[in-house]
Amino acid sequence: MPEDKAPQQRRGSASLRSASREAAQERRSAPQRRPLVAANWKMHKTIAEADQFLERFIGSIGELEAVDVVICPPYTALAATIERTRRSPVLIAAQNVHESDSGAFTGEISIPMLSELGVAGAIIGHSERRQHFAESDQALARKLAALLAADLLPILCVGETEAQRDGGETESVLITQLDADLAEVPGAKLGQVVIAYEPIWAIGTGRTATPEQAQEASALIRARVAERDREAAAAIRVVYGGSVKPENAAELFDRPDIDGGLVGGASLDPEDFVAICRAA
Repeated sequence: MPEDKAPQQRRGSASLRSASREAAQERRSAPQRRPLVAANWKMHKTIAEADQFLERFIGSIGELEAVDVVICPPYTALAATIERTRRSPVLIAAQNVHESDSGAFTGEISIPMLSELGVAGAIIGHSERRQHFAESDQALARKLAALLAADLLPILCVGETEAQRDGGETESVLITQLDADLAEVPGAKLGQVVIAYEPIWAIGTGRTATPEQAQEASALIRARVAERDREAAAAIRVVYGGSVKPENAAELFDRPDIDGGLVGGASLDPEDFVAICRAA
């Protein structure tokens, strides 16, 4: 490691550890948070493939009443998956949404369109959306506020690149994203947001943040929310995403500030996804 980066990394690590200690103090009086596990199918599965998945998955989740299970299929499969899961505890959410109710936005989908289908919420700010489609924090702030106003569940993704982590910038990146993305959320609704910590260097790479790294970042997120509202910080769910698999899910979810996961590749297999849900 270059010498000029080392002091900065040590300061960042110290701040993350401090946030973890502060969050631990908050947890002593915090209410029990209900775990949430969400499947982000990305651009995978036709309607027929989604139905085959759900046929196998739904029959295996009878013991998961204590976990919120969310599946996020492509837009084309939303209506079919909502109908297929209507008599199950599974919730269906979109992978993205536009903040406007209507307008000249070719190719976009609005919140009223999703609400009409019975969608429960939406992922916003995934690193692939930020990177490939230039989504800004300002746009995400508007999306987040619009979802909450419609009583839909927002799953907000935040996370740093490999270069930012190696440069000791994890703390500053997360704080910048959180402050901007949550800027338009009223304090009374802050605790309703789900925040997914997804280190970009661990998404689809097979690499996973260690449980200690994931806990430190999750605690930092909770501590930052606490600066606005301590009750919201105790209630808000922080989940981990980044190469979550059946083999590592239990150890990740066992950390005190990690309330579940946002799962990519492993959520495409019903047996793997059931195992991850059970780990929560």
